Amino acid sequence: MSFPSPFYRWRPHPWHGLEVGPNPPSLVHAYIEITPFDTVKYELDKTTGYLHVDRPQRSSALPPSLYGFVPRTYCGRRVGALMPNAKIGDRDPLDICVLSERPIDRSDVILQARVVGGLPMLDDGEADDKIIAVIKNDHLWSDVKDISELPGVLVERLRHYFSTYKLVPGESSHVVIDAAYNREHAERVILAAMEDYQDEYGS
Repeated sequence: MSFPSPFYRWRPHPWHGLEVGPNPPSLVHAYIEITPFDTVKYELDKTTGYLHVDRPQRSSALPPSLYGFVPRTYCGRRVGALMPNAKIGDRDPLDICVLSERPIDRSDVILQARVVGGLPMLDDGEADDKIIAVIKNDHLWSDVKDISELPGVLVERLRHYFSTYKLVPGESSHVVIDAAYNREHAERVILAAMEDYQDEYGS
């Protein structure tokens, strides 16, 4: 028998089998790996497409937002070229942090995210951007069009989390995060990551 579109006979791979989004680069899909309640770091297994336990979080800090990636993106040469001092992208899907008024306490979900800005994270010489977005149709954040309209303390929490979540006592950090960038630059990063994906994996 034939299956009607868009029916998936098998579970689609979250990175390769889902669409980038309804209207990229401004409205994208986000596959969520970690919630603000997770004390364990979950990460996509790139071979199977299932979440696996990467490690218990070493620090007591919890992520201040939903955290995952944009499907069919890849941080390679083009993404690296957009960040000063980066040698290349981190060769992973593009990370995204999504704000929600209502608590979402489960991962392995897909949502539509409206892009408002990002954080330029340089990790050991590699570009590891963190796109910042809000859930589409979230009434609390419905008027926010740019990161400059978010509460400053919320952006600082995100910056602090990513600056410290890999810290090991007695070791120095290889992470540098410069000033947050606006929606326009975030959309450039997304487009570059979409092009890097085409270069790496094709259409």
